[in-house]
Amino acid sequence: MNKESKIYVAGHTGMVGSAIVRELKRQGYENIVGKTIDELDLTNQAEVKKFFESERPEYVFLVAANVGGIEENRKYPAEHLTDNVLIELNIMQSALACGCKNLLFISSNCMYPADAELPIKEESILSGKLDENWEAYGIAKILGVKLCEYYSKQYSVNYFSVIPCNLYGINDCYDPSRSHVIAAMIRRFHEAKQNGYSTVEIWGDGTALRELLYADDLADACIYLIDKNKEYNLINITSGYEMSIKNIAKTIKEVIGFEGKIVFNTDKPGGIHRKNMCCDKLNSLGWKANTEFKDGIKKAYDFYKKVYQGS
Repeated sequence: MNKESKIYVAGHTGMVGSAIVRELKRQGYENIVGKTIDELDLTNQAEVKKFFESERPEYVFLVAANVGGIEENRKYPAEHLTDNVLIELNIMQSALACGCKNLLFISSNCMYPADAELPIKEESILSGKLDENWEAYGIAKILGVKLCEYYSKQYSVNYFSVIPCNLYGINDCYDPSRSHVIAAMIRRFHEAKQNGYSTVEIWGDGTALRELLYADDLADACIYLIDKNKEYNLINITSGYEMSIKNIAKTIKEVIGFEGKIVFNTDKPGGIHRKNMCCDKLNSLGWKANTEFKDGIKKAYDFYKKVYQGS
């Protein structure tokens, strides 16, 4: 990308999209376009077409999605399938029609089979049944990945997909019905500290493992790859290390300063025990994460206090 290139970040207000905007600006890119949901309905084909015809971006980072936690995915599978499919189709079709040759689509590891061999390689896509809790969302993400692949082959454009591991960071979602593991723990430990609780309950026995990546590291990887990757249609992006739920909880407890005890409720499900991804392709392209987990949690917690707690 040239510093003058027009860059559209679809979903620029969310955790990942805002991280990409921050990193682009840090690297000296200023010609960045973003529209809120009130300004542009990405599920509306006519609106998206008109936007692309007017702006004609040279690069697109497709981050926008209808996302949510496990309960929301169970409750609204139709919306998680149709909304995400419409967003992907509308943006990719309009980008192609307006001559945009470079597009990076951020997918999800929910699209990998539930019983995929570990560490999960990119070639595992479509090799087995998806986790039923995330099936609708996963199918939509598979469609986006394959559409990138087909467009690249048929029209000689550089459209490709990346699959991040579990993310956390600034601008994360702390809504109890939509938040993921790190945001949920930050909120829970903070509220426990504020209310003087003696314990914080964590579901499961704490031994489940999670790969974690700070959102700004993902942003750096995406910007790096959109020019560097000319070989792969699908690339896993991970930090390359795993932490147990127990150690994640201990770190968050320490950062927040909660002095009570952590109680693991083994009568409750602890989620998938392990779902680490192979990062050989990413490593071959010369990128590695650089944010230590504790440092990332400090930044995420500072954001939470400022925005959600007014401190």
